[in-house]
This record gives sequence, C-alpha cells and structure tokens, in this order.
Amino acid sequence: MSSLYDMASNCIHESGISNPDDPASSTMKEKYSSSAAGDDISTVERNSQDDNSDGGEFVSGGRFINTNDPFPLDPNAPVEERQLTVRALLVGCLLGAVISASNVYLGLKTGWTFGASLFGSIFGFAILKPFSTAAPRWLGGGYFGPKENNVCQSAASAAGSLGLLFTSGFPAAYQLGLLSASPRDDIGRLFTFTICCAFFGLAFSIPLRKFYILKLKLVFPSGVAAAYTIRSLHVGKTAATDAKNKTKALMISFCFAITLRVVSEYAPGLLWDWHIFYALNRLGWKYIIAAESWGWIWEWTPAFIGAGMLTGINSSYSFLGGSFLAWAIIGPVIVHTGKAFGIQAVTSIPGQMNYASMSLTDPINHPSPRYWLVWPGTLMLLCTSFTEVACNWKSMYSAARIAIGALTDRFHGNSYEKNNVEEIVDPVPPEDRVPFLLWGGVLVASIVVTCLVMGVQYGQNVGITILAIVFAFMFSFIGCESAGRTNINPVTSIGNASQLIFGGIGKGQGYSVKRGELLNSLSGMLALGAAEQAADMIGDLKATHLLGASPKAVFCGQLTGAIVSIFMAAGVYIVFSTAYPCINDLSYTTCSFPTPDVQSWRAVGVAVSSSTLPIPPSSGFTAIGLGIAAVISVVAKHTVVPPKYHFWVPNFNAIGIGFIMNICTYPLAMFFGSTIAFFWRRMFFSHYEMYCFAVAAGFIAGEGLGGIVNAVLTIAGVSGSVYGTTVGCPGGLYCG
Repeated sequence: MSSLYDMASNCIHESGISNPDDPASSTMKEKYSSSAAGDDISTVERNSQDDNSDGGEFVSGGRFINTNDPFPLDPNAPVEERQLTVRALLVGCLLGAVISASNVYLGLKTGWTFGASLFGSIFGFAILKPFSTAAPRWLGGGYFGPKENNVCQSAASAAGSLGLLFTSGFPAAYQLGLLSASPRDDIGRLFTFTICCAFFGLAFSIPLRKFYILKLKLVFPSGVAAAYTIRSLHVGKTAATDAKNKTKALMISFCFAITLRVVSEYAPGLLWDWHIFYALNRLGWKYIIAAESWGWIWEWTPAFIGAGMLTGINSSYSFLGGSFLAWAIIGPVIVHTGKAFGIQAVTSIPGQMNYASMSLTDPINHPSPRYWLVWPGTLMLLCTSFTEVACNWKSMYSAARIAIGALTDRFHGNSYEKNNVEEIVDPVPPEDRVPFLLWGGVLVASIVVTCLVMGVQYGQNVGITILAIVFAFMFSFIGCESAGRTNINPVTSIGNASQLIFGGIGKGQGYSVKRGELLNSLSGMLALGAAEQAADMIGDLKATHLLGASPKAVFCGQLTGAIVSIFMAAGVYIVFSTAYPCINDLSYTTCSFPTPDVQSWRAVGVAVSSSTLPIPPSSGFTAIGLGIAAVISVVAKHTVVPPKYHFWVPNFNAIGIGFIMNICTYPLAMFFGSTIAFFWRRMFFSHYEMYCFAVAAGFIAGEGLGGIVNAVLTIAGVSGSVYGTTVGCPGGLYCG
C-alpha cells in the first residue's frame, strides 16, 4: 500500500497516503546562510502552488525553494575522491536490513512500508563520520562527505525495499491455498521470486532519469528531503552540532520505541492497548461495549504516531475519517439491516461481537462486515490512483516515448542523447553516468532469470512472463510519476491493476480458478516490485542530482542493497509466519496483524478469477458510488480547486485504507501524531525543524525491530502470551 513512501522524507509505499504539501517541509525549509560556501537558500513568500510546474519550486507552508539545481560546492570541503566505498555499502545495507525487518512488521499491520532514506542518511552519518576520523586509511578511514553519504543512503533504501511482496501478494496466495502449506516449505521459491522483482525495476529507472529529473523537473519530495538532510549534516558552521542533535534524537526515539514494543508485550492492556470502552462497560455503561466490538481501541504505537508526524493532517485526518465512516457508521448500519453479520467474541462479554472475521463460507449472502467493507475500500484505492495517472497522461506519454526512443536509437547505433541535446542537458560528467551496458545488462539478465524462475518453479509460459514484464515496465511510469508529483507510490493499486489484466488473460486461456489466481497474483507482484524499485531509485537519483554525486555510484549502491533485500524481506516474513500463523490462515478469528493489503489483494485475485463475482450486491453498489466520488474528487482537484486549497481535498486513498483496516488504532495514532506535529511546527518551528524527522524515523524503525524481537520470543516460547499479564485486557484474555 506503499509503498505511501518514504513518508515525508521517506516516500510511503502504499496504497497510498501522503500529503504533498507536508512531507519534508521542515528539512527543505532549512537555510544554509551560515555555510562556508555562502550558499544560503532564500525563501520567499508565494501564494499558490502549481502542481504541474517544472520550475522546481517545492512549496512548504507558503514558502518555496528551488529544487532543480545542484547545490553549490563548499570550497572548504575536501574533494571526495571516493563515493562508492565498501564502508558506505556495508553500513547502508545493514541499516536497510533494519528497515526491511521493520517494513514486513509494519506492512502486515497496516499495509504500508517506509523507505530508509532518512534513517540511512542520519544513522549512516552517525556511524561513518566518527569511523572515518578514528580508523586508519588501510582499515577504511578517510574523509566521509555528502556524496558518499548519498551512496550509503541509497544502499539502505534498496536494502529496505521489497517488503510489500510479503505484506500483500504472498500471504494472499497462502490464504487461498495456491502454494505449499507453510512459507517455510517454499523458502527457495520465495527467494527466487524476490530475485525476479529486485532488479529490473532499478534498470527501468535509468532511461527515465533524464525525463523526470532533468526535463520535467519533478520534485520527488523524498529525494529532496534526503538531499537536504545529508547536506545539513555536512555543510555549514553549525553542521557538526546539528548532526549531533539529530543523531541523538534518532537514537533515543529508536531505543524508546523498541523497548516499549518488547516490554509492552508482557503487559499489553497496561502499556500498549487501552481498551477504554471495555473499561466503561465494566463501570456500568452496558451498550458502550459495541465501540470495543468495532475496534475503537487506543494504542501507544510509536511507529504510527511517527507516521502521523510525517504525513501531515490531510492524510491522517482523511484516514481517520474513512475509518470512522466504515467502522462507526456504515458497519453498524449493514449489521442492523442484515446486510452483514458478526460472530460472538471469544471473551464471552455480554454484547461483545467480532466483526473482523474473513470467513468465505458464503461471502455473498452471509458476509462479515470486514469482507463487505473490503470492496468499497479497494475500489476507492484503484479509482483514486488511476484517476491521478489519467490527469497526468501527457507527461507519462512523453516519458514512455523518450525511454523507448533511447532504447531504439541505441540498437540502431544512433546517439539519442545527441539528437536531444537541446531538449535535455545532462550536467553529470560522462564518466559518472550509468553506462548503457551496465543498466541494459542488468535488465536483460533480470528478464532471463524471471522467465526461468516463472517457468520452472511456477509453470508459467515465457510469453505470459514477458507480457507481465512489459506491463511492469509500463506501471513503473505510474509509480515514478506519482512519487515525483505527490510523494505517493500507489504500488498496491498498481499490483491490483496487473491482477485485473492477467485475471482476464487467465480466463481467456481457460485456466482453472486456482491457476488463474496464482497467475494474476504473481503477475501483480512483478508489477508491484518493479514500480516500487523504479520510484525508489529515481527518488535517490533526485538526491544524487542535488548533491552533485555520481549516478553510477548510486546505481551500484542500489544493486548491492537489492541483494540484501531479497534475503531480509523473505526471511523476516518466514519468521513472522512461524510466530503468527494467522497471517496465512483464514481460519483464525483474531490475529495480531490486520493485513489490510492482503485482504485487498486476495479479494481482487478471487474476483477476477471466479466465474461469478463474489461480491454482496449492497457492497458492490456502495463501492461503485464511493469509487465515483473518488474520481470526482481527484478530477476536481486537478481542474477546479486552486492549488492553494488542495490541502482541503479529502484523500480518498487514505479513506479507502480506513475501510480495509479492520481496527481503528492506527488511524487514531496517526491522527494524534499529525496533530502534535502541526502545533509543534506552528509554535516551535526551529525545534520542530531540528528534531521532528529524526524522532519520527526512530519511532518507525524502533517499533518494527521490536516486532521482530517479539516474533523471536514467541517462537522461543517465552513471549508475553506465556509469561505476561492480562490486566486491562477484555474478559481477562491476553490481548497482545
């Protein structure tokens, strides 16, 4: 579902939540008037923002800065002779591995993953800067500058990606019985399929770099934020002090989050989940237990408080609004009118019900509220994402024409760059550009490996695999376009769209239902992986452009990080599946992981492969109505609503996720975090500017890693469910 992003400074990969006006605002409003180079970035007042402007102006709170031109060189800084170093790759990959583990945890919780750009930028600096001065040169010491920091951050970004495969498509495949009984039995196939997704998305981004960064000059807020963060750590009279403060804030918030996540497992009703409506019920308010039944629980989750701090109030408030509409209004109405049905909760508390079951025994005539609400939520996500794409079709067409033209001219021996020298001027020296043989070789090798893996391990013919790769390439334009303009990469919607296409192909080929479901699921994941990697790579190349670094060094860093992501993402998914089998098994009535992306993915897979649509009529009509509302909202934003009022347009991606999410803890936490950040920025801007991003990144990474620790404790048999207390949990049943 994000792949919404690094959120703020790290695009959210999602079905997509992010506010283009809020992310990265603090970082990009920093002024460097004190730098030795004298390169202060002037901020001026501006009344409105043109979303389609190619003037390179990133708006933040009514101010703008130029985001197109590389930063001026600091004359007092040593020349960076080495950008691509072993130490940068090693530290970047280690930091990315932490984010990868966090992403699988957070993705299974909410359907989002978070990029490692900010985390890798600050923590990479915190590790390598002192190491560079303390270690002898033969052991890896020597000057550590912003360009090498960019390589470290890019390696972390790539190493932290691909978690979405294991928070959407693969769990859905196991729930539908399309693979083996357990992910542990498929470990080889999981690794090889992840290899298929890891590299061709990176290769796709290289021919798109000139168009999106140099010609259209799209902002790519996550890349700009990473560039300014890195520069603030290295350049200026106060750089050392600022770096120390940001690093300290990041480490404290990281340690706090991981400690709270682990310790709270042993007292979840006291330290993690506050069941306020259950407590009121115990005090005599009999009917308030219904609010508990519908998932209205407060949770002290640092990750999603941090996420709210980054996304801004438009996205967070829309998310909470969608959750309230679904789980406080529509849900009770459809149960009251007999359109959906709950089951008695295991707590045996009078009046408490379970409305989150996903039993598919009779999904049309006897659906659960959760199943009923999946369809409106999914259609809102699809309609919103692809209406955004349709509103920007001209630039996408131009990007495809340039990319295909470059390839065609290469094979004909012509220089596409020379033919278009007046149209696109590349400031990068030839020796620092990614050569055609490098990215072209990666692309060809990826295609060959993908065809072999899909044919040998999944029984898919080469023609369909090639077609899936072609569509993955086309969908990469959508990911890059969306991430560049709005900081949202709607990769789950992209994967769902690919599912729809290949579901139709499977029916045309006369495939059985199971084979058709497997085909559309695998093809969707190929598109998802390509779009995620391509958008991440181009975001990193935006930071590279601003820092004046080498695209070739960054590309090599991304390739190295992608190797780490293959094993980390799949390995962590197996750990979680072993500790929490409910992730892959629909027979469980409750689960610690709501897996909203999985529900959406499975719903689309079943719908496009079945002979009849398994959708309750009332749910289908509601989905159509809300889908139309989403389309109208996006079109109005692009045609009628002045840019300065875009902030007030509801985010239907966020609203859709609120429908799919069957508990309300995360929208409440994000609402809380975004509200804190809003007033923090208004009242103490310089303090906010220094600490907000670092604290939020530490919260996100820390809770994710704490979730890994809890999974290991569960497998070892010493978790909170064995040795913890049930005080504060409904009915005296453990609620961790």
